[in-house]
Amino acid sequence: MASSFRDNLRLTYDRQAAARDAGLIQDWKVAERADFLALLQKEHKGNLLEIGAGPGRDGRFFQDNGLEVTCIDLSPEMVRLCREKGLTARVMDVAELDFPPGSFDAVYAMNSLLHLSKAELPGVLAKISAVLRPAGLFYLGVWGGYDFEGVWEQDDYDPKRFYSYFSDESLKRTVSATFDVVAFRNVDVGRAFGLHFQSLVLRKRAEG
Repeated sequence: MASSFRDNLRLTYDRQAAARDAGLIQDWKVAERADFLALLQKEHKGNLLEIGAGPGRDGRFFQDNGLEVTCIDLSPEMVRLCREKGLTARVMDVAELDFPPGSFDAVYAMNSLLHLSKAELPGVLAKISAVLRPAGLFYLGVWGGYDFEGVWEQDDYDPKRFYSYFSDESLKRTVSATFDVVAFRNVDVGRAFGLHFQSLVLRKRAEG
């Protein structure tokens, strides 16, 4: 993605950090993270990386439920809010993911990877796989339903954000090149513009 898109994304989320921290968490999002936590607990996963952590409300949920959590976000203001909640947090672009191989049992990314270009996504998925331990789990949640890439002109944020949307089949095909798909489902939350929420649980593929 052009650096100007990234710079705009950082700026718009810095501006929106306080409002997003104060807003209500939708019930369906609460259910999504609770379901993933239940799976992590069932498999005795101990630590988690949250990508695009925003103000840290999900990260704090996982930490309060016994996981060791590391948060990353492109926005310095979001990272500040994460740290205020007692979370370990770093300003980091997921395209330049900088952790040693096998650092985490799980990764959680709610509505963050949809800001990557389609060309970037396969490389980022490979980086996420690399930081996972064997049999590690990856929750990926994005808006989609049809193929689109570009600045979303209907966006009410300033600057307007860059998005990539995938049809269900193209998203399955893209993630399956790197991960085993544990679960893929659509969550109908009445989103406008013909989009629905795509919820995926993925597992690090066994080597060899």
